[in-house]
Amino acid sequence: MRLRNWIAVVVSVILLAAAGTIGFLVNRSALRAADAVHRADSTALGANNATLTGQMQLLSARDLESFAESQSFSLSAGNRGDRATLQAFAAKSGTFSYGVLLTDLTGQVLNASRDTGLPSPTDPGWVPLHNSLAAGRPGFSSIMTVNSIRLEAVAVPIMISGAPVAIVVGLNNVAETDLQKYTQTLKSDTFLTTIVDSTGAVAASGNPQLLGTRVDPAIRAEIAKQPDQAFLRYTALDNTRMIAIVIGNLPGGWAYVRTQTQTSYDGAVHSKSQTLNLTLLAMLLIGVAGIAVLGYRGSLQRRRAHQRFEALFQHAPDLVSVLDAHGRIAYSSPSAISTLGFGGSGLVGQSVFDLVHPDDRPIMVERFGALLAERDAVLRLQCRVRSADERYRWFEFTASNQMQNPSLNGVVINARDISETRAFQERLAHEAQHDALTGLPNRRRMQDVLDSTLRQDAVAVLFVDLDGFKPVNDAHGHEAGDELLRQVAQRLSACVREQDVLARVGGDEFVVLMPGVPGAGDAEAMAARLRHVVDQPFLIDGSKVVIGASVGLHVGAPAEDPDEVLRAADHAMYTMKKSRGIGMRVGRHRAGG
Repeated sequence: MRLRNWIAVVVSVILLAAAGTIGFLVNRSALRAADAVHRADSTALGANNATLTGQMQLLSARDLESFAESQSFSLSAGNRGDRATLQAFAAKSGTFSYGVLLTDLTGQVLNASRDTGLPSPTDPGWVPLHNSLAAGRPGFSSIMTVNSIRLEAVAVPIMISGAPVAIVVGLNNVAETDLQKYTQTLKSDTFLTTIVDSTGAVAASGNPQLLGTRVDPAIRAEIAKQPDQAFLRYTALDNTRMIAIVIGNLPGGWAYVRTQTQTSYDGAVHSKSQTLNLTLLAMLLIGVAGIAVLGYRGSLQRRRAHQRFEALFQHAPDLVSVLDAHGRIAYSSPSAISTLGFGGSGLVGQSVFDLVHPDDRPIMVERFGALLAERDAVLRLQCRVRSADERYRWFEFTASNQMQNPSLNGVVINARDISETRAFQERLAHEAQHDALTGLPNRRRMQDVLDSTLRQDAVAVLFVDLDGFKPVNDAHGHEAGDELLRQVAQRLSACVREQDVLARVGGDEFVVLMPGVPGAGDAEAMAARLRHVVDQPFLIDGSKVVIGASVGLHVGAPAEDPDEVLRAADHAMYTMKKSRGIGMRVGRHRAGG
C-alpha cells in the first residue's frame, strides 16, 4: 500500500478513534444526566409519599384528640361510665376499632374498651410513645405484638385547665389501618414501599406478609441517623445489590422506605448504555482492519444508537421534553399523547409557558430564568398544565439545565401527572382544619383566622354553648346527639354573614367570628338570632327535641391578644349561663386553658 494510502488509513483510524472517544463521552454524559434526573425524581416521589404518611399518622392523632376534648371522664379506675364511653368510640371509629385505653400519666391503665388482648405495660414499644408525649407531641408507639396480632398505639393527653391529667390511647391492628391500605396502593413490580417504626419493624408494606418483620440491617442503621432524606446503596443478605430511598423524621421516629434491586433501578438506560459502549469498541477494532467496513459499521451503529434513544422515551410513562433557551419545546416524548392528549410533534415549537396556567406562569418564568443562569442546575416545582381538552392538570416538574451538554443543548424536563396525589393532599389539608361531624372549621382553623384578623381589625367573638344537649345525648344515644349537632350547625350557618367564620370548637360548643364589627350592637343582634334559631324545636328520629343556647359576646380590639379575646367571650357565656341557673359540666374544657 502506498504511503498516501497508509496516511489515509492512519488518518481515518485516528478520526474514527476520535469519533469513538467522543461517542463514549457523550454516552457517559447523557447517562449521568438521566441518572441525576431519575434519582431526583425518585427521591421527590418518596418525599411526597412520606409527607402523606406523616399526615395520615397525625390525622389519626387528631381524631383521638377530638374525642378526648369532647368527653368528660371521671378518670377513676374501672369506672363504668368511662368504659362505656371508650367502647362507644371504639365501635364508631374506623381507626381505633381494636381498642381504646385510659391511662394515668405514668402509663398505668385506668380503663379500657376491652379486657384482653392489650399490650403489656412493660413492652418496649411504649417508649417512643411516652417520649413524644413528654415532648408535647402526640405519641406513636413502635409495633407491639399481642396474640400474633401486631398493634400500634397512638396517644394524646387529656387536658384540664391547660395541664395534662391523663392519657387516651388508641390501638389499631396495623394490618387493617388506612396507612396499610394506602401503602398497598403503591405496590409495584419493580420496587417495594414500606413504612418502618423507630426499631426497624415494618408497620405498613406493599407486601402484607412483611408486617412485623425487620428491614435489612443497613436500612435500620440509616434510620437510626434520623435522616430527612437518604439515598442508600447496600448489599442484601442474599448478596443482591439494592437501592433504598429513606425519608425519616416521621411522627414517632417512623420512616418511609422504598427499596428495589440495583438492576431494576438502573433499568434499560444502563443496559443500553453498556451495549452502546461495546458497539463503539467493536467499531474501533474493526476500523484497524479496514476503513470501508468500519465506515459502514459506524453509520449502522449510529443509526441504531438513535433508535435506542428514541425507544427509551417512547416507553417512558412520564412526559420528557427538551426546551431551548426561550422555553420553546424542541423535543417531546410520545407519552405526551397519553398524559396531555397532544401528539409528540404537535407540541414541538410551542412555548411551554403557553401551556402553563396563567396563575402559575409568572413563577414558572422566574424559576426558568434562574435555572438557565446556573450550569447543570436542577429545578423541581409543581404547576398546572393545559391538556388538549382545555382542562388543567397538576404536574410535578424536574428540570435539568443541559445547555452545556453537546448531546442535548437544552433544558431536559421530566413531568409527572400528580393530579390525584394533589387532590388527596388537599383533602387531607381540609380535614385537618375542619370538624369531621359538621363540616365546619375546627378550633385550629378558628384560632388561625382570629389571630390573623386581630392584627389589623376588630373582631366580635360569640361563644355559643348548647343548653340541654347532654340529656338529649343520654336519652337518645350518641347517634341522635351527632344528628342534633349537625342540625344546629346548619341553623347557625344560615345566620352568619358571608365574611363571618362559624367553627365547632368542642363537643357542644361553637364560636362565631365577626370581623370588622367595631361595636357590640350588630354582635348582640347576631347573638339574639343564634339563640332564637337554637330555641326552635328539632326533629330527631321522629321526635321533637328542644334545647337552648347560651351565647357569650366580646368585641376584640385590633392587636388585642387572641387568647384573651376568646377567654373573655367564653367567660361572658359562662356568666350568662350562671345567671340563668344553668350549671356547667365538670371537667369541661374551657377556651384558652
